Amino acid sequence: MRKTSAWPLSQICVALVVYASLYPFDHWRDQGIWTWSFLTAPWPQYWLGFDVVANVLGYAPLGFFLTLSAMRMGWQTRAVLLPTLAAALLSLTMEGLQSYLPARVPSLPDFLLNTLGAFIGAVLANSLEHLGLLRRWSQFRARWFVRDAYMALVLMAVWPAALLFPVAVPLGLGQVWERVEDALTSAFDATPFEDWIPLRAFELEPLLPGAELLCVMLGLLVPCLLGFGVIRQAGQRFLYVLAVLGMALGMSALSAALSYGPMHAWTWLNLPVVLGLVFGCVVALVFLPLSARTAWTFLLLALLVQQSVLNQSPESAYFAQTLQTWEQGRFIRFHGLVQWVGWLWPYAVLMLALVRLSRERSTQN
Repeated sequence: MRKTSAWPLSQICVALVVYASLYPFDHWRDQGIWTWSFLTAPWPQYWLGFDVVANVLGYAPLGFFLTLSAMRMGWQTRAVLLPTLAAALLSLTMEGLQSYLPARVPSLPDFLLNTLGAFIGAVLANSLEHLGLLRRWSQFRARWFVRDAYMALVLMAVWPAALLFPVAVPLGLGQVWERVEDALTSAFDATPFEDWIPLRAFELEPLLPGAELLCVMLGLLVPCLLGFGVIRQAGQRFLYVLAVLGMALGMSALSAALSYGPMHAWTWLNLPVVLGLVFGCVVALVFLPLSARTAWTFLLLALLVQQSVLNQSPESAYFAQTLQTWEQGRFIRFHGLVQWVGWLWPYAVLMLALVRLSRERSTQN
């Protein structure tokens, strides 16, 4: 099997589908109904266009990346059938497990729409392959990226989705320390370890404007340095910086519009954020000629500094109210799909940087 970004992306899709299907993962119990009774149950009387679109689009990327992986393994004749069946089996399993979750309602339409979405994604991938567009992508990848760039490409592709979940500081992914402490407090309650929480000797304070500027600058610089570690030429890196800036603005505006309403799509662009974006672009342009090893080193440093500053600040009360919009009602599926991506993306990049630096050091030795 060739090293392809499609395979890890398909596994990410599987993990996200499982999370979104079984959220909130509590109050499991046997409700006295057959696991597969939804297959013969009457169809729902009320349909929401949002639910239809969410069920189809939720499985389309899975079908697309599974099919692409199958074609990379040489399964050209069954490239659509097998991924669609695999996605249908996953959907059937998730719907069956939902019968043990009182907060979720399994249904035959959901299963059929999920299968349809996977089929659409599979057909799209197969069509692009026969049109030669995927071959052009392979040629483009060979010109732009080093040979072992597939994991970096996965993280670069996931980054825009991570920005969709609302964050307290723009581009401030990975702010999990306060939630980790809350989870530990709940887990160790009424145990001998309850006095060990909190794990710090000071109260978290809101970020000062200068610290917010630093976090935004590093939040833009980190994906740029990630790309610099695998992109070959300085001119290509410059175009990539422009793409990162455009994606940062677009996805942050979309997140704000979904959270606060379209009228507030750009209210997050205050002075520290604007200056942070400007300084981030300037530093990224200065770093264009860096070698790959130097880019990975600066990436590691930027991540450590950003997470250190970001996680010493609390989530604002207003921000906590905003999350309720995502954690309840119609955004629950998006909540399940993107919150973990936003929390874990910086740490996945951190691990990749450590692996790349240790590999290059062992190669030199």
